[in-house]
Amino acid sequence: MLTLLSFPAINAQTSKVRKDPAGDWKYEALYAPSEYSTGVIKITVAEKKYSAVITFPGSEYKITGENVKYENDSLTFSIYVEGEMVSVVMKMDDASVMTGKALYSMGEVPLTAKRVEK
Repeated sequence: MLTLLSFPAINAQTSKVRKDPAGDWKYEALYAPSEYSTGVIKITVAEKKYSAVITFPGSEYKITGENVKYENDSLTFSIYVEGEMVSVVMKMDDASVMTGKALYSMGEVPLTAKRVEK
């Protein structure tokens, strides 16, 4: 009887697996200018602090994220693109997909990102 009663408690603990954004994420922002519409967001964590760097295909240009935070399955950071601040807000849908948006003075651009498997 005790064994049967312990299954729901075990299931409740295992179903709440923490999603970790650390890794490489290939993103698409279909409505962004073409040079920024695809790329890779590299998210690292050191001493419980996250960092983000965006790279673009065919270019050595990199943008470093500022004020990177990860809380409640949401990743937020700011970047400067051509002198304008862009706020990025993404939510982990599961361990391999994030969705969100980039907010800037002209509005917002939807984003999707998929984890790059190594």
